[in-house]
Amino acid sequence: MRLLLDTHAVLWSVLDHPRLSHRARAAVADPGNELLISAVSIFEITLKHRLGKLPEAAPFALDHQAMLADLSWSPLAISNAHAATAGSLDIPHKDPFDRLLIAQSLVERVPLVSVEVVFDGFGVERIW
Repeated sequence: MRLLLDTHAVLWSVLDHPRLSHRARAAVADPGNELLISAVSIFEITLKHRLGKLPEAAPFALDHQAMLADLSWSPLAISNAHAATAGSLDIPHKDPFDRLLIAQSLVERVPLVSVEVVFDGFGVERIW
């Protein structure tokens, strides 16, 4: 199964953080799953690291290509369909990262590994 990881799921997986749920951890560890990492997450991690909000993400932010190669995760670019869907979403909060991840999950028809319960209201299949 193809799975899209929310930004926190990416970091918590890489850092083996205890906040990653057992179900999410099992889904990420399952060799039968193809794990997708969005360009949105790379942008969010790199930006927040540069701003000092994610100091623990230094290895990922400074060399994401090496990290992704080691993890064998598949990159997911932002397409025009993703952008158009994200722009059309009526979301109570205005987080552009969340908008794009929701849109990618919907357009690609892949479950999103995320703690964000608010995503459930948009027809996203969420694993947590």
